[in-house]
Amino acid sequence: MAGPVTSESGKHLSRGIPRTVWALGFVSLFMDVSSELVHSLLPLYMVGTLGISMLVVGIIEGVAEATALMVKVFSGAISDFIGRRKELLLLGYGLAALTKPLFPLASSAELVFSARLLDRIGKGIRGAPRDALVADVAPAEIRGACFGLRQSLDTVGAFLGPILAIGLMLWLANDIAQVLWLAVIPAAVAVALLIFAIREPEHAPGTRHFQSPLRLASLRRFSRHYWWVVAIGAAFTLARFSEAFLVLRAQQLGFSAAWVPLVMVVMAGFYMVSAYPVGKWSDHINRSALLSVGLLLLILADLVLAYAESVPMVLLGVALWGLHMGFSQGILATLVADTTPADLKGTAFGVFNLLSGIALLLASVIAGWLWQAHGAALTFYAGAGFAALSLLLLMGKPKSQ
Repeated sequence: MAGPVTSESGKHLSRGIPRTVWALGFVSLFMDVSSELVHSLLPLYMVGTLGISMLVVGIIEGVAEATALMVKVFSGAISDFIGRRKELLLLGYGLAALTKPLFPLASSAELVFSARLLDRIGKGIRGAPRDALVADVAPAEIRGACFGLRQSLDTVGAFLGPILAIGLMLWLANDIAQVLWLAVIPAAVAVALLIFAIREPEHAPGTRHFQSPLRLASLRRFSRHYWWVVAIGAAFTLARFSEAFLVLRAQQLGFSAAWVPLVMVVMAGFYMVSAYPVGKWSDHINRSALLSVGLLLLILADLVLAYAESVPMVLLGVALWGLHMGFSQGILATLVADTTPADLKGTAFGVFNLLSGIALLLASVIAGWLWQAHGAALTFYAGAGFAALSLLLLMGKPKSQ
Protein backbone atom coordinates (compact mmCIF):
# COMPACT_ATOMS: atom_id res chain seq x y z
CA MET A 1 0.00 0.00 0.00
CA ALA A 2 1.36 3.38 -0.98
CA GLY A 3 1.99 5.92 1.77
CA PRO A 4 0.43 9.37 1.74
CA VAL A 5 1.81 11.89 -0.71
CA THR A 6 2.48 15.52 0.11
CA SER A 7 0.62 17.37 -2.67
CA GLU A 8 -2.94 18.44 -1.97
CA SER A 9 -4.13 16.80 -5.15
CA GLY A 10 -2.75 13.48 -4.02
CA LYS A 11 -4.08 13.20 -0.45
CA HIS A 12 -5.42 9.75 0.29
CA LEU A 13 -8.91 8.97 1.48
CA SER A 14 -8.61 5.22 1.98
CA ARG A 15 -6.69 2.24 0.66
CA GLY A 16 -4.03 4.54 -0.76
CA ILE A 17 -6.27 5.93 -3.52
CA PRO A 18 -5.47 9.65 -4.09
CA ARG A 19 -8.24 12.17 -3.48
CA THR A 20 -8.07 13.40 -7.06
CA VAL A 21 -8.92 9.92 -8.34
CA TRP A 22 -11.99 9.78 -6.08
CA ALA A 23 -13.10 13.26 -7.18
CA LEU A 24 -12.69 12.40 -10.86
CA GLY A 25 -14.70 9.24 -10.25
CA PHE A 26 -17.63 11.21 -8.82
CA VAL A 27 -17.49 13.74 -11.66
CA SER A 28 -17.71 10.78 -14.06
CA LEU A 29 -20.53 9.29 -11.99
CA PHE A 30 -22.82 12.31 -12.27
CA MET A 31 -22.09 12.91 -15.94
CA ASP A 32 -22.78 9.25 -16.69
CA VAL A 33 -26.12 9.43 -14.86
CA SER A 34 -27.03 12.22 -17.28
CA SER A 35 -25.57 10.60 -20.40
CA GLU A 36 -26.93 7.10 -19.81
CA LEU A 37 -30.38 8.45 -18.99
CA VAL A 38 -30.29 9.88 -22.52
CA HIS A 39 -28.54 7.01 -24.26
CA SER A 40 -30.76 4.28 -22.80
CA LEU A 41 -33.76 5.90 -24.53
CA LEU A 42 -32.19 7.45 -27.63
CA PRO A 43 -32.13 4.31 -29.84
CA LEU A 44 -35.89 3.88 -29.29
CA TYR A 45 -36.45 7.54 -30.10
CA MET A 46 -34.42 7.29 -33.30
CA VAL A 47 -36.04 4.08 -34.56
CA GLY A 48 -39.55 4.35 -33.09
CA THR A 49 -40.25 8.08 -33.23
CA LEU A 50 -38.04 9.29 -36.08
CA GLY A 51 -38.28 6.07 -38.11
CA ILE A 52 -34.63 5.79 -39.15
CA SER A 53 -33.08 2.52 -40.35
CA MET A 54 -30.72 0.22 -38.50
CA LEU A 55 -27.91 1.13 -40.88
CA VAL A 56 -28.37 4.82 -40.10
CA VAL A 57 -28.42 3.99 -36.37
CA GLY A 58 -25.08 2.25 -36.85
CA ILE A 59 -23.67 5.22 -38.74
CA ILE A 60 -24.88 7.77 -36.16
CA GLU A 61 -23.61 5.73 -33.23
CA GLY A 62 -20.36 4.85 -34.95
CA VAL A 63 -19.57 8.40 -36.05
CA ALA A 64 -20.50 9.86 -32.64
CA GLU A 65 -18.52 7.39 -30.55
CA ALA A 66 -15.59 7.31 -32.97
CA THR A 67 -15.43 11.11 -32.94
CA ALA A 68 -15.17 11.04 -29.14
CA LEU A 69 -12.24 8.65 -29.32
CA MET A 70 -10.49 10.49 -32.14
CA VAL A 71 -10.72 13.90 -30.47
CA LYS A 72 -8.83 12.41 -27.51
CA VAL A 73 -5.60 12.26 -29.53
CA PHE A 74 -5.44 16.05 -29.68
CA SER A 75 -6.81 16.82 -26.22
CA GLY A 76 -4.27 14.46 -24.68
CA ALA A 77 -1.38 16.02 -26.58
CA ILE A 78 -2.55 19.54 -25.71
CA SER A 79 -2.74 18.62 -22.02
CA ASP A 80 0.86 17.34 -22.20
CA PHE A 81 2.00 20.52 -23.95
CA ILE A 82 0.37 23.07 -21.63
CA GLY A 83 1.15 21.02 -18.54
CA ARG A 84 -2.46 21.24 -17.36
CA ARG A 85 -5.40 18.79 -17.45
CA LYS A 86 -8.21 20.59 -15.62
CA GLU A 87 -8.90 23.28 -18.23
CA LEU A 88 -9.54 20.65 -20.89
CA LEU A 89 -11.67 18.66 -18.46
CA LEU A 90 -13.82 21.76 -17.88
CA LEU A 91 -14.17 22.30 -21.63
CA GLY A 92 -15.13 18.69 -22.27
CA TYR A 93 -17.56 18.22 -19.40
CA GLY A 94 -19.00 21.70 -19.94
CA LEU A 95 -19.73 21.03 -23.62
CA ALA A 96 -21.40 17.72 -22.74
CA ALA A 97 -23.58 19.50 -20.16
CA LEU A 98 -24.58 22.21 -22.63
CA THR A 99 -25.71 19.66 -25.23
CA LYS A 100 -28.15 17.86 -22.91
CA PRO A 101 -31.08 20.25 -23.62
CA LEU A 102 -30.63 19.68 -27.38
CA PHE A 103 -31.93 16.10 -27.18
CA PRO A 104 -35.50 16.91 -25.99
CA LEU A 105 -35.59 19.89 -28.36
CA ALA A 106 -34.61 17.81 -31.41
CA SER A 107 -37.38 16.97 -33.89
CA SER A 108 -35.39 15.30 -36.68
CA ALA A 109 -32.66 12.74 -37.20
CA GLU A 110 -30.28 15.53 -38.23
CA LEU A 111 -30.75 17.42 -34.95
CA VAL A 112 -30.39 14.26 -32.86
CA PHE A 113 -27.21 13.44 -34.75
CA SER A 114 -25.85 16.97 -34.17
CA ALA A 115 -26.59 16.79 -30.43
CA ARG A 116 -25.07 13.30 -30.18
CA LEU A 117 -21.96 14.43 -32.05
CA LEU A 118 -21.41 17.52 -29.87
CA ASP A 119 -21.96 15.46 -26.72
CA ARG A 120 -19.34 12.95 -27.85
CA ILE A 121 -16.90 15.70 -28.84
CA GLY A 122 -17.13 16.84 -25.23
CA LYS A 123 -16.40 13.29 -24.13
CA GLY A 124 -13.41 13.18 -26.46
CA ILE A 125 -11.99 16.44 -25.16
CA ARG A 126 -12.08 15.27 -21.54
CA GLY A 127 -11.20 11.59 -21.91
CA ALA A 128 -7.43 11.53 -22.47
CA PRO A 129 -6.61 14.39 -20.03
CA ARG A 130 -8.73 12.67 -17.37
CA ASP A 131 -6.92 9.35 -17.82
CA ALA A 132 -3.59 11.18 -17.91
CA LEU A 133 -4.46 12.97 -14.66
CA VAL A 134 -5.22 9.63 -13.00
CA ALA A 135 -1.84 8.39 -14.26
CA ASP A 136 -0.17 11.57 -12.93
CA VAL A 137 -1.38 11.11 -9.35
CA ALA A 138 -1.65 7.31 -9.05
CA PRO A 139 1.24 5.55 -7.25
CA ALA A 140 2.69 2.96 -9.63
CA GLU A 141 2.10 0.06 -7.24
CA ILE A 142 -1.69 0.69 -7.11
CA ARG A 143 -2.17 2.16 -10.59
CA GLY A 144 -4.52 -0.63 -11.65
CA ALA A 145 -6.68 -0.09 -8.56
CA CYS A 146 -6.84 3.67 -9.26
CA PHE A 147 -7.99 3.18 -12.84
CA GLY A 148 -10.39 0.47 -11.71
CA LEU A 149 -11.89 2.69 -9.01
CA ARG A 150 -12.45 5.61 -11.37
CA GLN A 151 -14.00 3.25 -13.90
CA SER A 152 -16.23 1.70 -11.24
CA LEU A 153 -17.56 5.08 -10.09
CA ASP A 154 -18.13 6.02 -13.73
CA THR A 155 -20.10 2.82 -14.11
CA VAL A 156 -22.18 3.52 -10.98
CA GLY A 157 -23.47 6.50 -12.95
CA ALA A 158 -24.09 4.29 -15.97
CA PHE A 159 -26.06 1.98 -13.64
CA LEU A 160 -28.14 4.71 -11.99
CA GLY A 161 -28.92 6.63 -15.19
CA PRO A 162 -31.04 3.91 -16.84
CA ILE A 163 -32.77 3.14 -13.50
CA LEU A 164 -33.72 6.80 -13.33
CA ALA A 165 -34.91 6.59 -16.94
CA ILE A 166 -37.21 3.65 -16.10
CA GLY A 167 -38.72 5.45 -13.12
CA LEU A 168 -39.23 8.68 -15.05
CA MET A 169 -40.73 6.89 -18.06
CA LEU A 170 -43.28 5.17 -15.79
CA TRP A 171 -44.00 8.40 -13.90
CA LEU A 172 -44.28 10.57 -17.04
CA ALA A 173 -46.32 8.07 -19.09
CA ASN A 174 -43.53 7.24 -21.59
CA ASP A 175 -42.97 10.90 -22.56
CA ILE A 176 -39.35 10.59 -23.69
CA ALA A 177 -38.89 14.31 -24.30
CA GLN A 178 -39.84 15.22 -20.72
CA VAL A 179 -37.54 12.53 -19.35
CA LEU A 180 -34.63 13.83 -21.43
CA TRP A 181 -35.03 17.33 -19.99
CA LEU A 182 -34.21 16.01 -16.51
CA ALA A 183 -30.80 14.79 -17.72
CA VAL A 184 -29.63 18.41 -17.49
CA ILE A 185 -29.52 18.32 -13.66
CA PRO A 186 -26.84 15.66 -12.99
CA ALA A 187 -24.73 17.09 -15.83
CA ALA A 188 -24.68 20.45 -14.04
CA VAL A 189 -23.68 18.74 -10.76
CA ALA A 190 -20.74 17.05 -12.53
CA VAL A 191 -19.43 20.38 -13.81
CA ALA A 192 -19.77 21.97 -10.35
CA LEU A 193 -17.81 19.10 -8.76
CA LEU A 194 -15.09 19.46 -11.35
CA ILE A 195 -14.75 23.18 -10.66
CA PHE A 196 -14.62 22.95 -6.87
CA ALA A 197 -13.29 19.46 -6.02
CA ILE A 198 -10.47 18.79 -8.50
CA ARG A 199 -6.92 20.00 -8.01
CA GLU A 200 -3.99 18.71 -9.98
CA PRO A 201 -0.23 18.63 -9.46
CA GLU A 202 1.88 21.16 -11.30
CA HIS A 203 3.41 20.11 -14.60
CA ALA A 204 6.20 21.75 -16.54
CA PRO A 205 4.63 23.23 -19.68
CA GLY A 206 6.22 22.52 -23.04
CA THR A 207 8.86 24.96 -24.21
CA ARG A 208 8.13 24.60 -27.95
CA HIS A 209 5.11 25.36 -30.06
CA PHE A 210 2.43 22.70 -30.05
CA GLN A 211 3.07 19.94 -32.56
CA SER A 212 0.78 17.17 -33.69
CA PRO A 213 1.08 13.99 -31.62
CA LEU A 214 1.08 12.09 -34.92
CA ARG A 215 4.56 13.40 -35.79
CA LEU A 216 6.94 10.54 -36.48
CA ALA A 217 9.48 11.87 -33.99
CA SER A 218 6.88 11.77 -31.18
CA LEU A 219 5.55 8.35 -32.09
CA ARG A 220 9.07 6.88 -32.12
CA ARG A 221 9.33 7.54 -28.40
CA PHE A 222 6.73 4.87 -27.72
CA SER A 223 7.93 1.32 -27.19
CA ARG A 224 6.80 -1.76 -29.08
CA HIS A 225 4.98 -2.80 -25.90
CA TYR A 226 2.84 0.34 -26.16
CA TRP A 227 2.02 -0.33 -29.82
CA TRP A 228 1.01 -3.87 -28.93
CA VAL A 229 -1.45 -2.40 -26.38
CA VAL A 230 -2.78 -0.05 -29.09
CA ALA A 231 -3.31 -2.98 -31.47
CA ILE A 232 -5.13 -4.97 -28.79
CA GLY A 233 -7.34 -1.97 -27.96
CA ALA A 234 -8.31 -1.47 -31.61
CA ALA A 235 -9.07 -5.18 -32.08
CA PHE A 236 -11.12 -5.22 -28.87
CA THR A 237 -13.13 -2.22 -30.07
CA LEU A 238 -13.76 -3.74 -33.49
CA ALA A 239 -15.31 -6.72 -31.69
CA ARG A 240 -17.48 -4.51 -29.45
CA PHE A 241 -19.95 -2.35 -31.39
CA SER A 242 -22.29 0.27 -29.92
CA GLU A 243 -24.50 -0.70 -26.98
CA ALA A 244 -27.41 0.82 -28.93
CA PHE A 245 -27.74 -2.59 -30.59
CA LEU A 246 -28.23 -4.23 -27.18
CA VAL A 247 -31.14 -1.87 -26.49
CA LEU A 248 -32.69 -2.57 -29.90
CA ARG A 249 -32.23 -6.32 -29.48
CA ALA A 250 -34.15 -6.14 -26.20
CA GLN A 251 -37.00 -4.21 -27.82
CA GLN A 252 -37.08 -6.73 -30.68
CA LEU A 253 -37.61 -9.56 -28.19
CA GLY A 254 -40.43 -7.98 -26.23
CA PHE A 255 -39.26 -5.19 -23.90
CA SER A 256 -41.69 -2.29 -23.59
CA ALA A 257 -40.37 1.25 -24.07
CA ALA A 258 -40.41 2.03 -20.34
CA TRP A 259 -38.42 -1.09 -19.45
CA VAL A 260 -35.84 -1.08 -22.27
CA PRO A 261 -33.35 0.90 -20.08
CA LEU A 262 -33.18 -2.22 -17.88
CA VAL A 263 -30.71 -3.53 -20.46
CA MET A 264 -28.28 -0.74 -19.62
CA VAL A 265 -28.93 -1.21 -15.89
CA VAL A 266 -27.91 -4.87 -16.06
CA MET A 267 -24.89 -4.18 -18.23
CA ALA A 268 -23.68 -1.31 -16.06
CA GLY A 269 -24.34 -3.27 -12.87
CA PHE A 270 -22.08 -6.15 -13.86
CA TYR A 271 -19.51 -3.70 -15.23
CA MET A 272 -19.63 -1.74 -11.98
CA VAL A 273 -19.11 -4.67 -9.62
CA SER A 274 -16.24 -6.12 -11.67
CA ALA A 275 -14.18 -3.07 -12.75
CA TYR A 276 -12.54 -2.23 -9.41
CA PRO A 277 -11.81 -5.81 -8.26
CA VAL A 278 -10.36 -6.64 -11.68
CA GLY A 279 -8.26 -3.48 -11.64
CA LYS A 280 -6.96 -4.40 -8.20
CA TRP A 281 -6.22 -7.97 -9.26
CA SER A 282 -4.28 -6.65 -12.24
CA ASP A 283 -1.76 -5.09 -9.85
CA HIS A 284 -0.86 -8.59 -8.63
CA ILE A 285 -1.52 -11.02 -11.50
CA ASN A 286 -0.94 -11.06 -15.25
CA ARG A 287 -2.99 -8.35 -16.95
CA SER A 288 -3.00 -10.15 -20.28
CA ALA A 289 -4.65 -13.14 -18.64
CA LEU A 290 -7.45 -10.91 -17.37
CA LEU A 291 -7.87 -9.42 -20.86
CA SER A 292 -8.19 -12.96 -22.22
CA VAL A 293 -11.02 -13.59 -19.76
CA GLY A 294 -12.65 -10.39 -21.00
CA LEU A 295 -12.54 -11.58 -24.60
CA LEU A 296 -13.97 -14.98 -23.70
CA LEU A 297 -16.82 -13.23 -21.89
CA LEU A 298 -17.48 -11.08 -24.98
CA ILE A 299 -17.61 -14.16 -27.20
CA LEU A 300 -20.11 -15.80 -24.84
CA ALA A 301 -22.19 -12.61 -24.66
CA ASP A 302 -22.41 -12.37 -28.46
CA LEU A 303 -23.38 -16.03 -28.82
CA VAL A 304 -26.10 -15.75 -26.16
CA LEU A 305 -27.50 -12.58 -27.76
CA ALA A 306 -27.48 -14.22 -31.19
CA TYR A 307 -29.39 -17.26 -29.90
CA ALA A 308 -31.71 -15.29 -27.59
CA GLU A 309 -35.44 -15.76 -28.06
CA SER A 310 -36.63 -14.47 -24.68
CA VAL A 311 -36.13 -11.64 -22.20
CA PRO A 312 -34.09 -13.74 -19.71
CA MET A 313 -31.68 -14.79 -22.49
CA VAL A 314 -31.17 -11.17 -23.53
CA LEU A 315 -30.45 -10.17 -19.94
CA LEU A 316 -27.95 -13.04 -19.58
CA GLY A 317 -26.13 -11.88 -22.71
CA VAL A 318 -26.13 -8.29 -21.49
CA ALA A 319 -24.76 -9.37 -18.08
CA LEU A 320 -21.88 -11.19 -19.79
CA TRP A 321 -21.29 -8.08 -21.91
CA GLY A 322 -21.02 -5.98 -18.74
CA LEU A 323 -18.56 -8.41 -17.18
CA HIS A 324 -16.39 -8.30 -20.29
CA MET A 325 -16.25 -4.50 -19.95
CA GLY A 326 -15.10 -4.84 -16.35
CA PHE A 327 -12.37 -7.25 -17.41
CA SER A 328 -11.04 -5.04 -20.21
CA GLN A 329 -11.50 -1.26 -20.10
CA GLY A 330 -9.62 -0.38 -16.93
CA ILE A 331 -6.86 -2.89 -17.71
CA LEU A 332 -6.29 -1.45 -21.17
CA ALA A 333 -5.98 2.04 -19.66
CA THR A 334 -3.54 0.71 -17.06
CA LEU A 335 -1.41 -0.94 -19.76
CA VAL A 336 -1.23 2.36 -21.67
CA ALA A 337 -0.04 4.10 -18.49
CA ASP A 338 2.47 1.32 -17.78
CA THR A 339 4.12 1.43 -21.22
CA THR A 340 4.55 5.19 -21.87
CA PRO A 341 6.86 8.03 -20.75
CA ALA A 342 5.56 10.31 -17.99
CA ASP A 343 5.62 13.43 -20.19
CA LEU A 344 3.61 11.79 -22.98
CA LYS A 345 0.80 10.10 -21.06
CA GLY A 346 -1.91 12.35 -22.54
CA THR A 347 -0.57 11.84 -26.06
CA ALA A 348 -0.37 8.09 -25.48
CA PHE A 349 -4.01 7.87 -24.41
CA GLY A 350 -4.95 10.07 -27.36
CA VAL A 351 -3.24 7.89 -29.97
CA PHE A 352 -4.69 4.78 -28.35
CA ASN A 353 -8.19 6.22 -28.58
CA LEU A 354 -7.71 7.51 -32.13
CA LEU A 355 -7.16 4.02 -33.48
CA SER A 356 -9.87 2.58 -31.24
CA GLY A 357 -12.23 5.24 -32.62
CA ILE A 358 -11.59 4.17 -36.20
CA ALA A 359 -12.30 0.58 -35.15
CA LEU A 360 -15.53 1.58 -33.39
CA LEU A 361 -16.79 3.42 -36.45
CA LEU A 362 -16.19 0.36 -38.60
CA ALA A 363 -17.73 -1.95 -36.00
CA SER A 364 -20.97 0.05 -35.65
CA VAL A 365 -21.46 0.53 -39.39
CA ILE A 366 -20.83 -3.18 -40.02
CA ALA A 367 -23.24 -4.11 -37.22
CA GLY A 368 -25.97 -1.83 -38.58
CA TRP A 369 -25.55 -3.16 -42.11
CA LEU A 370 -25.55 -6.80 -41.01
CA TRP A 371 -28.68 -6.26 -38.89
CA GLN A 372 -30.55 -4.50 -41.69
CA ALA A 373 -29.49 -6.94 -44.43
CA HIS A 374 -29.28 -10.26 -42.61
CA GLY A 375 -30.90 -9.90 -39.19
CA ALA A 376 -29.84 -9.40 -35.60
CA ALA A 377 -28.35 -12.87 -35.04
CA LEU A 378 -25.65 -12.47 -37.69
CA THR A 379 -24.65 -9.12 -36.18
CA PHE A 380 -23.80 -10.82 -32.90
CA TYR A 381 -22.15 -13.82 -34.57
CA ALA A 382 -19.85 -11.39 -36.39
CA GLY A 383 -19.00 -9.75 -33.06
CA ALA A 384 -18.04 -13.13 -31.63
CA GLY A 385 -15.82 -13.76 -34.64
CA PHE A 386 -13.98 -10.46 -34.23
CA ALA A 387 -13.52 -11.20 -30.52
CA ALA A 388 -11.99 -14.59 -31.35
CA LEU A 389 -9.52 -12.92 -33.72
CA SER A 390 -8.64 -10.43 -30.97
CA LEU A 391 -7.90 -13.32 -28.62
CA LEU A 392 -5.41 -14.71 -31.14
CA LEU A 393 -3.72 -11.29 -31.33
CA LEU A 394 -3.53 -11.13 -27.53
CA MET A 395 -1.60 -14.40 -27.49
CA GLY A 396 1.19 -12.75 -29.51
CA LYS A 397 2.11 -10.18 -26.85
CA PRO A 398 5.78 -9.23 -26.28
CA LYS A 399 7.41 -11.66 -23.87
CA SER A 400 8.56 -8.99 -21.44
CA GLN A 401 5.08 -7.43 -21.12
